Amino acid sequence: MDFATLTGKVATLLWSSGLIYLCLGSGIYFSLRMKFPQLRLIKDMVGQLFGGKSSTKGVSSFQSFAMALGGRVGVGNIAGVATAIFYGGPGAIFWMWIIAFLGAGSAYAESALAQVWKEDIIGDYRGGPAYYIEKGLKNKPFAILFAIVTIIGNGFTGPGIQAFNIAESTKTAFGISPYVTGIFVAILFGFVIFGGIKRIGNFAGAVVPFMAGAYILIALIILVINIKNVPAMFGLIFSSAFNLNAAFGAIFGNAVMWGVKRGLYSNEAGMGTGAQAAGAAEVSHPAKQGLVQAFSVYIDTLFVCTATALMILSTGKYNIANPAGGFLVEHLPGVGVGPAFAQESINTLIPGLGSPFIAIAIFFFAFTTLLAFAYYTDSNVAYLFKNSKNLKTISFVTKIILIISTFYGTIRTSNVAWNLADIGVGMMAWLNIIAIILLTKPVLATLKDYEEQKMMGLDPVFIPERCGIKGAEIWNDIAEKNYGDQLAALKEKVGDVKKPMAS
Repeated sequence: MDFATLTGKVATLLWSSGLIYLCLGSGIYFSLRMKFPQLRLIKDMVGQLFGGKSSTKGVSSFQSFAMALGGRVGVGNIAGVATAIFYGGPGAIFWMWIIAFLGAGSAYAESALAQVWKEDIIGDYRGGPAYYIEKGLKNKPFAILFAIVTIIGNGFTGPGIQAFNIAESTKTAFGISPYVTGIFVAILFGFVIFGGIKRIGNFAGAVVPFMAGAYILIALIILVINIKNVPAMFGLIFSSAFNLNAAFGAIFGNAVMWGVKRGLYSNEAGMGTGAQAAGAAEVSHPAKQGLVQAFSVYIDTLFVCTATALMILSTGKYNIANPAGGFLVEHLPGVGVGPAFAQESINTLIPGLGSPFIAIAIFFFAFTTLLAFAYYTDSNVAYLFKNSKNLKTISFVTKIILIISTFYGTIRTSNVAWNLADIGVGMMAWLNIIAIILLTKPVLATLKDYEEQKMMGLDPVFIPERCGIKGAEIWNDIAEKNYGDQLAALKEKVGDVKKPMAS
């Protein structure tokens, strides 16, 4: 067995139905335990998005949100949605919505934990699974394993794959040589990441809303033009999702599986990636960033993925595979599954616009994912070498490797690279979901404390002792230095702020 085959088998094993059920189960578990904050606190999710401000050590809530969303919104929002429709039919879209709703619970959990146990490393806040596994679970080998897996999956294989998608789509749409694209992307990538977390946050904060907004706008225009098809389209989605449409009865199981799988792959809820962006934010309470990152799951799946799905379905530009061979639906003879479905749907608006528009969308989607990968890699390098005097040098070398990987990816990719990236992300998901379930108690405590303070009419401020949490003493210093007025208001209401809440 050659290496490509071996890595392929390992990747398939990690991304089997077991991981799907684990992600789905954790979403249900946290949603139930927290009494569905993704519904109850939707106003807070939006309100906290613009509440926090950047500081010398951390980025704003919105910048952290944009970084996480930039990592979540990628090629999967275009090609992944098309794949879900191809193998699972229109009903797969409904199940993508369900996993986004439930996944918001897991996203809150991991992001709140990242804030609870974040650290100040060389003047920047860092947080994420490696940090809360070590401090919350008190299991350093487990934390080190997660950090290494993240560095491999996000640092050495992931960047090249994203860059390849940029180069391939640019060549197809504009005839630009991958070498030219590679040089441009590598230079821009290097400029942003060498500016540190602040520059990455500023870039993501400016670009992500623009790219997502433009994409959704095009989808809405296409939807309005095809308004007469909308009732039938939604009827098709819901009837197929519940096996009420005889035409798609043969793929009902695939609708559930592919909808959940592609939804998870896109929004990454519970996989530990968004948590690392959450740990960089400057906020007064972990629950605030937990709610913000839960909202990013909604944006990724309920807005961006849905935009792709509605463009494709309302224009009828799709094929659906028959498990027995051939097609159940073939509206695009000879067109393979992938970005082509979205391209053809946009061509119905303006002929010839599809390919260049999707190429531009892929550039922004994939480039912001590159930036997220760079930050996640750097954050885990910082974790592994936080006590080293050479951390700055190690971080510099890591960034150089990332730039080289990015350029190399534009001119060459391979099955092995894809497999290794899938292995890295798959292992991150398994490790992180197990960790956050084991840390349920502090997850629930942060939300309870936040809601109690809100009921008192306060702007919540976090004191770890109040939540019965140890190893997060950094927060006492944060509260005193940055949120003195909020701390004073809490003291006036409860007296001893370090007295644990009633259980």
